[in-house]
Amino acid sequence: MTKVGAGHTEVERLFQGGTAERNASATRHTVLCDGAMGTMLYSHGVFINRCYDELNLSQPEMVHDVHHEYLQAGAQVIETNTFGGNRFRLERYGLANRVRDINLAGVRIARACVNQMREKQASEAFVAGAIGPLGIRLEPLGKTGLDEAFDAFAEQVKALVEDGPGTGADILIIETMPSMTETEQAILAARSEAPGIPLIVMVTVDEDGNCLDGTTPEKAAAQMTQWGADAVGCNCSAGPATVLSVIERMRSATHLPLAAMPNAGIPRAVDGRTIYMTSPEYMASFARKFIRAGATFVGGCCGTTPNHTRAMRSALRAQSVQDAATQEASVSVGTEKSSAPEGKDSVEPPPLGQRSRIGAKIAVGDFVTMVEIVSPRGIDCSKEISGAAQLHQLGVDAINVPDSPRASARMSAQSLCVQIQQNVGIETILHYTCRDRNVLSMQSDLLGASSIGLKNVLCLTGDPPKLGNYPDATAVFDVDAIGLVNIVRNLNHGLDIGKNPIGESTGFTISVAANPGVPDIENEIRRFAFKVEAGAEFAITQPVFDMRLLEEFLRRIEGFRIPVIAGIWPLTSLRNAEFMKNDLRVSMPEAVMTRMGAAASPELARAEGIKIAQEMLAEARPMVQGVQVSAPFGKYAAAAQVLGLVESVEA
Repeated sequence: MTKVGAGHTEVERLFQGGTAERNASATRHTVLCDGAMGTMLYSHGVFINRCYDELNLSQPEMVHDVHHEYLQAGAQVIETNTFGGNRFRLERYGLANRVRDINLAGVRIARACVNQMREKQASEAFVAGAIGPLGIRLEPLGKTGLDEAFDAFAEQVKALVEDGPGTGADILIIETMPSMTETEQAILAARSEAPGIPLIVMVTVDEDGNCLDGTTPEKAAAQMTQWGADAVGCNCSAGPATVLSVIERMRSATHLPLAAMPNAGIPRAVDGRTIYMTSPEYMASFARKFIRAGATFVGGCCGTTPNHTRAMRSALRAQSVQDAATQEASVSVGTEKSSAPEGKDSVEPPPLGQRSRIGAKIAVGDFVTMVEIVSPRGIDCSKEISGAAQLHQLGVDAINVPDSPRASARMSAQSLCVQIQQNVGIETILHYTCRDRNVLSMQSDLLGASSIGLKNVLCLTGDPPKLGNYPDATAVFDVDAIGLVNIVRNLNHGLDIGKNPIGESTGFTISVAANPGVPDIENEIRRFAFKVEAGAEFAITQPVFDMRLLEEFLRRIEGFRIPVIAGIWPLTSLRNAEFMKNDLRVSMPEAVMTRMGAAASPELARAEGIKIAQEMLAEARPMVQGVQVSAPFGKYAAAAQVLGLVESVEA
């Protein structure tokens, strides 16, 4: 790397370690960077029509407070509030002549905050001068020349390092670069004005993983290495999954340390506000994946907050402890890493076959039959209990109870599960979503569920409230389904969410959902792999009407497959099929639509729907370990007929 100036020996250590060393100890040199500055300033009431960089001059206390929050959350590197501090972006606000003032103030605010934290906690943190793209098109696509771009970057870099070693920026971060043409000018300018300052350079990519000018990650990494970067990587983009894929590809093209700082997912517009949906826990799960892929610098971009940084810090610390324990075990006894969660008080849960009757059947490979029963909208669940009793007598293995599907207000799934088990004796599977509870409430619910005999949990993210009858209701989503699986797995190992001992194992069998017909199947496969890694033990699919999709999904998960239960839905009418296709976005073959449309009466339509479901069950049976049959509109006998447990049902 470039020679680091005097006083920067600690900074230089951040960049130590080549590929071989990192493979030996993935977390030895991991550096946690902060998250979004703009997101935090917006949350403080600064509207997007303001120049955020100018706040270094007019509201330095606010900028200081954001830096302080990130340092408190555990960030080791904080970026100055200078992402847009170049003459082209500042010109839009009439501030082109304030480049030096804004950047110098940005560094001094960050430096003061780092110094204060160091005095209080004797902790080491570093200031990174943030350099974003110019926000204009360069030749030959635009009118701005390469020399003008170089000059603009050089002007900003000069201000960021003006105060000198240990006082100016410790590191320079060139980030969110859309094209390699602009990236080259930024690197050349940084090397010209600050030859002794370590330089991290990151591009932003599209959903296919390529830079916005079409450059592949491999080529981008090679070029940035050649031009003089000290670390390369990817930030912003479509979220952590995309960034992970990019740095995995970059690893093969460079010997330099890698940097991964994704957005908190793709933003969504909700009631006029731009919301990033990725939870801190989900981001933390990717922090571990980044370092396993070879990243040295890990942080966040748009939509991330100190809560994301705090969760990532915990994940990295836990990974460091786990890796150290693994290395020690490998040296002493040559064993592989245990899959149990970290914690000296962790306990081993009972084997899957001893946790529940469903777990026992899945453990030995028996075919499992389940029927879904939806909770009532009121307090009378006699119909549901009667239906469960009927199905139990016919030989169904378990009853699935959804958790307020489509964000509707119904009797709690936990209450109906308890009443069915107590009154009928059949085992239930509790659907549990992340929509309505924070992580503390989840833990309380799950501990209670285990104590009253509920032993099967289906971990779901949950439908957003806007899909239901109360669109103004507030969703929580502290975690998504992946994070929830981790919580349940920890409880099974006798640990709460803080890794504190709770005593016995909760003994849950852990299941997750899968959707073979989702349009973005790549993301579905990726998330399914994460669910399995988190601790899922079997999966239940969404209703499947095209068996080719199920077959392809099973082929794609072959390397990390767990037992799969196929979802079967007996259609009741053409309108029901249209609703499934258009409102629920379920893949519906045209042949199925034609068959349902050809039925001459409601009775014949229901009979045709059952026949189609029976055909799908017969086709799916050799591929899966069970089926879950839904009972549309409470037609439990129809579900039993699909399973072949009764000959016919009344019209």
